[in-house]
Amino acid sequence: MKIIPAIDIIGGKCVRLTQGNYGQCKIYSANPLEMARLFEEAGLDRLHLVDLDGAKASGVVNWAVLETICKHTRLSIDFGGGVKTDEDMRRVFEAGADYACVGSIAQTNPEQTAEWLEKYGYERVIIGADVWNTKVCIQGWKKVTDTTIFQLVESYRGRIGHLMCTDITRDGMMDGTAIGLYRELLRLYPEIRLIASGGVSGTADLQQLAEVGVEAVVVGKALYEKKIDLKSLKNF
Repeated sequence: MKIIPAIDIIGGKCVRLTQGNYGQCKIYSANPLEMARLFEEAGLDRLHLVDLDGAKASGVVNWAVLETICKHTRLSIDFGGGVKTDEDMRRVFEAGADYACVGSIAQTNPEQTAEWLEKYGYERVIIGADVWNTKVCIQGWKKVTDTTIFQLVESYRGRIGHLMCTDITRDGMMDGTAIGLYRELLRLYPEIRLIASGGVSGTADLQQLAEVGVEAVVVGKALYEKKIDLKSLKNF
């Protein structure tokens, strides 16, 4: 199982939210590149980079952060937050990202998403699903749709490679992951490469996720709050 540290960006700074609430925002670093280098120096080779300004504005805002981290680290980056157009997608990859994570548009414009999956390949386009009680949320987690995560995955069946699923109720809480949800997703859709996100509180959570069979897990606040020592991640 791969460990993917997360860097969430607001105003060019590295932050974490609690349950997706922009009003509960804590700044951890004014220098995202410095944070990315710390992860790289610890032996991690992947990064989940999210433009929270972009997610809220429905259009990428923090291009400079993406370009800087791609240029000055060797991390394999998946980038999301406000990716809505062909130009956005092209620019994400031209900046040096290895993956583009699409969330809201995967729900609101499946035709466009399908075109990207065909053009760039399902290995490079990650379907991101932020869920609240299994219902998919869009527009920076501000709007809860009537679509369940299961319905969303079913609609892309046969075309989806990577699925990043974040349980918003657990995100930033550090009180355990949505292990039951991930177990059910893998039972119903064993072919997907599932990336778990939200609620990791320690290495015990990581071990549990590994046993369930998720391919990777995004870790954010537990790293910033030093609930998990970067050196301990080598075991995974």
